[in-house]
Amino acid sequence: MDHAERLAAYHERVEALQAALVSLPTDAPVRLQKQRRTSNLFRPRDGAHRALAADGFSGVLHVDTANHTADVLAMTTYEDLVAATLPYGLIPLVVPQLKTITIGGAVTGLGIESSSFRNGLPHESVLEMDVLTGDGRVVTATPDNEHRDLFYGFPNSYGTLGYALRLTIELEQVTPYVHLRHLRFDTVEECAATIRMVCRDRQWGTEAVDFVDGTWFSPTECYLTLGSYAGSAPYTSSYTGQQVYYRSIQQRDEDWLTIHDYLWRWDTDWFWCSRAFGAQNPRLRRVWPSRWRRSDVYWKIIALEDRYHLKSRLDARNGKPAEERVIQDVEVSVDRLADFVDFLDARTGIEPVWFCPLRQRDPAARWDLYALDPSTLYVNVGFWSTAPLPSGEQDGYHNRAIEQKVAELGGRKSLYSTAFYPEDEFWATYGGETYALLKKTYDPNRRLLDLYAKAVQRR
Repeated sequence: MDHAERLAAYHERVEALQAALVSLPTDAPVRLQKQRRTSNLFRPRDGAHRALAADGFSGVLHVDTANHTADVLAMTTYEDLVAATLPYGLIPLVVPQLKTITIGGAVTGLGIESSSFRNGLPHESVLEMDVLTGDGRVVTATPDNEHRDLFYGFPNSYGTLGYALRLTIELEQVTPYVHLRHLRFDTVEECAATIRMVCRDRQWGTEAVDFVDGTWFSPTECYLTLGSYAGSAPYTSSYTGQQVYYRSIQQRDEDWLTIHDYLWRWDTDWFWCSRAFGAQNPRLRRVWPSRWRRSDVYWKIIALEDRYHLKSRLDARNGKPAEERVIQDVEVSVDRLADFVDFLDARTGIEPVWFCPLRQRDPAARWDLYALDPSTLYVNVGFWSTAPLPSGEQDGYHNRAIEQKVAELGGRKSLYSTAFYPEDEFWATYGGETYALLKKTYDPNRRLLDLYAKAVQRR
């Protein structure tokens, strides 16, 4: 099927989806029903919803090798998107770490990776997008057309203004390999100083730096990993088998990966979260099928625990204290990174922790629902674990304290996980006035949940 035929088929599916939305009763919120599980949200859902079947909105319509762009359907996973672009030596400007994150999900719910210090967040490389709005229209939003308000208000809206159906995104040229250097630091302050310098100079020694992220293991051990595009490699490592990538950071000063394996280096063990399932135990790992060593498999195990609470019941029977799930990504300025990590360690004891620097790509742009200071270099801090609850405390004890600390430090928190904000604080943080105007324009009858109801009330 050529590009024209794929585009014609897409428009037929759009018409069918519009008709399905209009035909649904209006007495309950609408939610997309996907053919396969691609959600990476850690937010429980309550309440009844009308299912809007959205099959057929995955796949790459066209890769423009001359202009370095791709026309892609919004429910396409980054695994499939990279598989379509990499044979041409191209990848999206930002490729989030987990294979089943979708391009539409990364734009409406934010995404990040080690190229974000130079390329920003995934929504910053979108050139145009088709959006099915809450009132049943399909509009094409660009930075400079009549729907520019939706274009700039769509990131961090989490499907509460409408659903992306198709996006045109920028791509960048890549090389076959990535050269990694793991720099060890004894303090977060030293690591932050190097983050600041490397992100400014985009160079380490005589080698250009194309990727930057970091891993904190303890107050006296953290690493900054610098990645550089390379046309050749003296050897390549693989972390899809018995070896575990994050452990290699402590064990090696440098490394070489294919570009494909670099993009998915974190997925095999879901960063380090696979250890909770025993997948890093050498004996179990040898018999754990390689096709099951990927983030979406671990996600399914988490979903089973959410449904049956087997581990929490066993812990209670063995006299262990109740634990709160603390799964968050927050952004703080590089100047306040040490302050936040000190707080997080003292409060929760969670380790390891991920660092990923980012800066807004276009200083003149304003992304209304997740506004960052364009002049500030931020560091995303990712932590995904549990923390014991003091006797008598309930869920929210740790997470709410984290929200308050992030606000105190002038940062932002991603909303893919649980949130506990009071409503007035939430809207003051996430562009409430702009959101209200967008809701009135694109979902006046409130067929879709609003952002507070979805992110905090978990409806």
